[in-house]
This record gives sequence, C-alpha cells and structure tokens, in this order.
Amino acid sequence: MAHRVAVLAVEEAVGFDLCIPPQVMRAAVRDDLRPLYEVAVCGVSAAPVRMTAGFSAVLDHGPEALAEADTVIIPGTLAVEPRHHGVLSEELAAALALVRPGTRLISICTGAFVLGAAGVLDGRRATTHWRFADTFRRLYPRVELDPDVLFVDDGDVLTSAGLAAGLDLCLHVVRSDFGSEVANRAARYCVVPPWREGGQSQYIDVPLPDGGDSGVSATRAWALDRLAEPLDLAALAAHARMSVRTFSRRFRAETGLSAGTWLIQQRVRRARELLERTDLPVDEVARRSGLGTAASLRQHLRTAIGVAPLAYRRTFRPTG
Repeated sequence: MAHRVAVLAVEEAVGFDLCIPPQVMRAAVRDDLRPLYEVAVCGVSAAPVRMTAGFSAVLDHGPEALAEADTVIIPGTLAVEPRHHGVLSEELAAALALVRPGTRLISICTGAFVLGAAGVLDGRRATTHWRFADTFRRLYPRVELDPDVLFVDDGDVLTSAGLAAGLDLCLHVVRSDFGSEVANRAARYCVVPPWREGGQSQYIDVPLPDGGDSGVSATRAWALDRLAEPLDLAALAAHARMSVRTFSRRFRAETGLSAGTWLIQQRVRRARELLERTDLPVDEVARRSGLGTAASLRQHLRTAIGVAPLAYRRTFRPTG
C-alpha cells in the first residue's frame, strides 16, 4: 500500500507551503510509475480555507483524513492562536486529536508554531523561518530551536525552515522512505536540486547597526571603506582617538559585539557581496574582503553560513 500523507491547511495557510508536499510526494513513483504516496490535502473543517496570497481554496478532504494518515504535514500559517498566543484553537485542537499515536508529524515554515502549541516539540530540536525565531522562542521556550538549518529530522517529528526549505525537507523524507534514486527522480521532475548545501543562515540579511554620528559609528564607517587593509583593534582605537580599553567598551556597548568579531562579520559580508556580484577568483575575493587567503575565506564562510565559497556563488550568482 502507498504511504498515506495528510497535509493539513490551517487558516490563513501559506499557499506555497501547502502545495509543496502534494507536488513532491506525488512525483515519488516506482520504476513502473506507480505512486509511493497517497496524499490528501485537508482542512480543520469542510469549509474553504483562506490563503495568505489573497484567495481561498476548496479542499478535497476534511479533518477525517488525519485519522487515516501515516504522516501528517502542517504547512505555514498565520493562525493567531499558535502564532501569537502559544495555544491551539478549539477547532484545531479537535482536528489534531484525530491523529493516531505514532503518526509521523512534519511542519513547513511557521507550521512549527502549530506543533509547538500542541506540545509535541517540547524537549526536541526544531526549526522554523528565521524571521520568526525570536517569537517562537518566546512562545515555546521548551523547544530547542535552531534557526540556521534548512530542516531538522528528529525521528518521528520533522520541521523545516521557511518556504522553499519545505522542498528540501520533503525530498529528504522521500529519500529516507524510499532511497536516493526515488528522491532524485522526484527532484528532477520538480526541476529542483535534490540536495542544497548549507542552512537558511545564508539567506538572512543582517543590516548594519545605525549608531548615528556619535560614539564609534564614524570609525565603523571608516573601517568599512578599508576592509582589505590590515586593520586591528589598535588601528580602530587610534582612528576613534580613544584608548584601546575605552574603544573596546564603547564598541561593544553600541554594537553588542567585540571589534574583532564585528570586523570578521563585515569581511564575510563583503566576501558574500563579491561572490554574488562578480566573477572574481576566490583568492581575489578573499584579498578584497580582507580575509587574506582562499583557505581563510572558506573557513570563515563555513563558520558563518555553512557553505563553501563556490557553493555560495552557485546559489546566488546567475549564469549566462
């Protein structure tokens, strides 16, 4: 028998997330094209479900599909109770009560808030969209949240990061259930890579702090224009006309970081910009960003976002 999957749309549902599991899992077929999954998209009631993209969807199944499923997947949602109050609505709680013990549970993006409100993530490692990590931690402090990864496989409970990371997780599930050949075939059909390197930290845009025109902000701006030069703490303090001790204290007070840590972050940021926008060799990227050598660039980039320079460039630098 095919593995039965129920995809639960919780209003307002993220339509992109909702379409990922049916698309990927229906593309997982045997050599003779027989389906390996039976996918049912359902709601917490029989009513149409409003989507975040400005339309409503009439689903083929109500919550009864949850009682028959071997795997239940919860896509992203704007549902007020789990997203803002850390609880389930009565209707959603009643629907989830239909899920049989031992059923595998999966969330995509902010669907993790529903699993968090249901208590199934307590004491477990999980992830969700990086933008909502702080809210998730506040609402569900018992969950070991890792906002840097694309997905977390904790056995019978799996969670993915935001949006397209649901593709990564669904392909991982197919690979775990039926092997790499089936997963690769499904990925080719969906015209997506069967595996992405790194985590969602590579997609987070970290803005520069705005320190105004006082303190050490002028020195930060000066340093940003000279990242390729051999800057150190003494040189930064001298520019700010402060002692090293006073400069270090003021710098940390304004940025929350040591000057050395901040400098590495900005050099990695510059390297990322060069990898995205130019075809410069990795050695030259390392030199212009102030990281020195290709080996140093690889080390710092892997530490910061979990990928090598060329892998990062393949992701963000269009070809042709």
